[in-house]
Amino acid sequence: MLPFPNFSPTIIKLGMFEIRWYALLYIISFIVGHIFLKKFYKKSNINLSKDQYENWMFQLMLGVIIGGRVGYLLFYNLKYYIYNPLKVFAVWEGGMSFHGGALGVIIFAYFFCRKHKLNFFKMADPAMSLVAVGLGLGRLGNFINAELYGRITNVKWAIIFPNSDGEPRHPSQIYEFLLEGVVLFFLCFFLYQKKLKDGIVFWAFIASYGIFRFLIEFTREPDAHLGFVLGNFTQGQILSFTMVIVGLIGLLFSATKKNFEITNN
Repeated sequence: MLPFPNFSPTIIKLGMFEIRWYALLYIISFIVGHIFLKKFYKKSNINLSKDQYENWMFQLMLGVIIGGRVGYLLFYNLKYYIYNPLKVFAVWEGGMSFHGGALGVIIFAYFFCRKHKLNFFKMADPAMSLVAVGLGLGRLGNFINAELYGRITNVKWAIIFPNSDGEPRHPSQIYEFLLEGVVLFFLCFFLYQKKLKDGIVFWAFIASYGIFRFLIEFTREPDAHLGFVLGNFTQGQILSFTMVIVGLIGLLFSATKKNFEITNN
């Protein structure tokens, strides 16, 4: 068994003002994405004006926030928010869904590309490795916060998390950091460097994330208010399995069609 690192999730606290590692890691991921995506676009000969690029990044951020929140309401806790509608806006209490955030980003990005007559997949492919960076840093934030931990286990690297039941558990946040962050980053970056057909990197990300998340969910503690929703499968696994199917279909079309793209042309 490994000890939980002895550090606080709060970096600085001055009265009501505080900076937490979780928030800082997401800010870092956004800054990294903002800087390097511009370089990737330049390498791919995607020419956006400064205003277009700033608007593009803003749309992606909105997609993450709105999609993540709406996805959590619909996929994970709809009944609660039906009876407590004002809690929908209480984002400081937590409640974000990656699957909802991903769908939100896709929707916002699609309408941006349609408005500016841009190829959706040309815009999306260079960004996927940077999305993995954000995912990885976010999972580190979950670990620091001692949240979203795994199921009870007797493996040698099990951890007793603070404010839990005192049982040794899988550090599932670290599994997600390694697979959804590190491995997915190198996979998407490798495919992007190969200059494959438009959409290959995007759909590879969708399918690979779905596979990684589906497998990790076997070690992750199910949401207390949901438990297992279909046999021994969690809600996260059902959503991730859907991503795998959609991703594989997308890969098939991207690999076999000459011009499989989302535009308004």
